[in-house]
Formats: sequence, C-alpha cells, structure tokens
Amino acid sequence: MSTAGAREDTTTDIRPEPVLAVEGLEVHYGPRRRRRRALHDVSLTVAPGETVGIIGETGSGKSTLARAVLGLVRASSGTVRVDGEDVTGHTARQWRALRRRGVIQYVFQDPLRSLDPDLTVAESLAEPLLVRGTPRQEAAARVREFLPRVRLTEDLLDRLPGELSGGQRQRVAVARALVTEPRLVILDEPVSALDSANRVQILQILKELRADGVALVFISHDLGSVAGVADRIAVLYRGELVETGEAAAVVNTPEHPYTRLLVRSAPTLHSAPADRAEREALRALLHA
Repeated sequence: MSTAGAREDTTTDIRPEPVLAVEGLEVHYGPRRRRRRALHDVSLTVAPGETVGIIGETGSGKSTLARAVLGLVRASSGTVRVDGEDVTGHTARQWRALRRRGVIQYVFQDPLRSLDPDLTVAESLAEPLLVRGTPRQEAAARVREFLPRVRLTEDLLDRLPGELSGGQRQRVAVARALVTEPRLVILDEPVSALDSANRVQILQILKELRADGVALVFISHDLGSVAGVADRIAVLYRGELVETGEAAAVVNTPEHPYTRLLVRSAPTLHSAPADRAEREALRALLHA
C-alpha cells in the first residue's frame, strides 16, 4: 500500500489471486486549469470470498472509486484489474462483454435506478441470465431456486417494482446482481435508504454470500453496517486511503484521526452518544 498513513498489513498468510486489484488509482475531474482531484494514489485488493468495506463521508471519493472500478469514469492514472484482467482502458464494448460473462455486477443505493419499471420481478431476474445465453426455461428455474437466498417468495414474481416495498426492491436488486454467480459485486450504499429491519436482512444475506466465494466491495458512510459484514475495512478521506486493516482492528483500535472520528460517530457502535469535545478535537486534527 503506497498511501501514507495506511495501517500496515501484518498477516503472513498467502492470499489467493485477488478478484479486484486497484493500484495507484488517480481520478481527476474538470478542465486542466481547474482540475479537482477526486482520488489520489488509491491501492487495494479484494480476494475471492472476501468482503472489503469502503468507508467515508460524502465527498470522500467512495462512489468515484466504485465508478472507476466499473469503468464509468476514466482513471487519470493507475490500474484496475478484475479477475486478473486489466480493465483500466476498456471500451464500452469490452465492458459489456465483461458484464455479459457475469464477472462483475453492481448494486445501486436506489434499486429503482437499476430495475426496469415495466418488467416484473421474474423478468428482471431472468434478464441477465438470458443475456448470457441461458435457455428461457432454465433461467426461470434458476430464478425460482435463487429466491429463498434473498428472502423473497414466488408470489412476488409477477409484480412490478412499483408494487414492492423498499426492502423488497433492494432484495430484488441484490438477487439480480447475484443470480449470474459473479466473481465480484460492488454495492454502493445498499442499505442506507432502508429501515432497520430491512437493513439487518440485507446485511445477513451479504454475510451468507461468503460461502459462495463471491468477492464484495461494500461502500457506505455507515461504519456500523460495514463492520457487521466486512472482513477488512478501507477508510477514504478527501480521495486518499488513510487507513486499512482487519475490520475488528480498524473499529476497535483506529489509528488515523478521521477513522477515530467515524468510530465515535457511529451510532450502531456505541450505546452512549459521542463526546462532543473529543469529536471537535478530532475534527481539528483533521484540518491541522
């Protein structure tokens, strides 16, 4: 990890080949004279079956990182490898081919952005399988087989997205991303718009996916939610990766002032409210 201030990885085990490898990633926006740096020298890896949480407040670069990994924004420098393939300079056509193979999928914060309002649940879930060439009858069977894993029932198959609750729509979005058995799934704030009951359900579903070897990148501003499912956590601040490490270590012994601020501010990690004086002191350190 080349980013200054990142927690050192002291593990000595040999990790499998990563499904996602980001190295020295830079993303700049705007014309050259007024260019704004959105990401600076970000490096991270995600192994098969591993969940890596990306934490940071609005404007920290979380969504830019997701969009760069997915080829939705162009990297200014650095490399992104997905399943061993350098995708940094991929064209739209190459990205469509990669997604058609089911290597990488994406779950939006708002499922209405990804679900066609005119398609039933059955049609939405079968679509990515049909695109890959799966016979229609086999795709329908696969959809029915997959429903229990995301806590959905067959009586919902004929409904449109507008007829579902927010929690049901998000579970459909998760199912649509997973039904093709991808190697990597990027989840951008997947539970932030849900109530506590639905949030717990989605988090439990994501934890169960580890057994399938699916690699997950869980992006959120809520450290409490990420801490419940992530194996490792990476903290972004103003476009820089300031701390990484095992989830328990980052939460229990945060090293960077910004991480400590996030931990103290996480309502699901503390029964008592954060001390205001300490929070303000941490903010002062950040801006020193």
